[in-house]
Amino acid sequence: MVAGNHSTASEFVLVGLTQQPELQQPLFLLFLGIYILTVVGNLGLILLITLSPSLHTPMYYFLSSLSFIDLCYSSVITPKMLVNFLGRKNMILYSECMTQLFFFVVFVVAEGYLLTVMAYDRYVAICSPLLYSVVMSPRVCSLLVLVAFSLGFLSAVAHTSAMMQLSFCRSHIINHYFCDVLPLLNLSCSDTHLNELLLFIIAGFNTLVPTLAVCISYAFIFYSILRIRSSEGRSKAFGTCSSHLMAVGIFFGSITFMYFKPPSSNSLEQEKVSSVFYTTVIPMLNPLIYSLRNKDVKKALRKVLVKK
Repeated sequence: MVAGNHSTASEFVLVGLTQQPELQQPLFLLFLGIYILTVVGNLGLILLITLSPSLHTPMYYFLSSLSFIDLCYSSVITPKMLVNFLGRKNMILYSECMTQLFFFVVFVVAEGYLLTVMAYDRYVAICSPLLYSVVMSPRVCSLLVLVAFSLGFLSAVAHTSAMMQLSFCRSHIINHYFCDVLPLLNLSCSDTHLNELLLFIIAGFNTLVPTLAVCISYAFIFYSILRIRSSEGRSKAFGTCSSHLMAVGIFFGSITFMYFKPPSSNSLEQEKVSSVFYTTVIPMLNPLIYSLRNKDVKKALRKVLVKK
């Protein structure tokens, strides 16, 4: 038995986004298109930043790390969802389910903290420009990215290890399109109070701390921007921050709606819609937001295309 001593389930059935047969093919084509855009957009942004010396700065180092995370956690979820749109028996092994849960938590938590790091980077650039190169040294930047991934890893270990202690003997049908914490808790015939408490603490900490850090950073940023005398300088400073604020708002908004409330009050159908945003839509939008609204990226892209 794959599940070990604590579970009677060796495999699960994923219900998917919908059970209506007439919607399966259109949804497959829609999410296939989204996934292709996600892969092309994020890989393209990583390659562009790597090939363009003008983009070898802390801001774009963090942006390439964000694109890597978006590419990874979209790939953890979307390919299996696409297969399930075309399959009749949408089975997933217990070991595959726990693996999907683990890597999903790693990347989604890492993304939240990386967005926080990017807010801190903007704070230093705008509020202490003379110290920017000293404060945001390559060593510090690498350390901040490592911390983001480490917090994601620790959160994933906590969630997955606690989940593997549960028994799944009520039903093996997961009312979702991937193995997330809440749908799995609904299937367990064990006492899940510890898991729910763990979810509330970890999700709360990983949502509130980054959100507060981003809000504090931008409070100082806006204060500094308003002190800039020239309207052109204020416009440039606001333009630098607008893309990041948009990404932060979409990401933390959907995460908060999904997790920051007791599991008993959640509707799984609402959760599916909310989770679509941060598992498939946000990884596609981030490279578009940062490239279409960023003059440096567009300038570097033109240079690369001209060379080719």
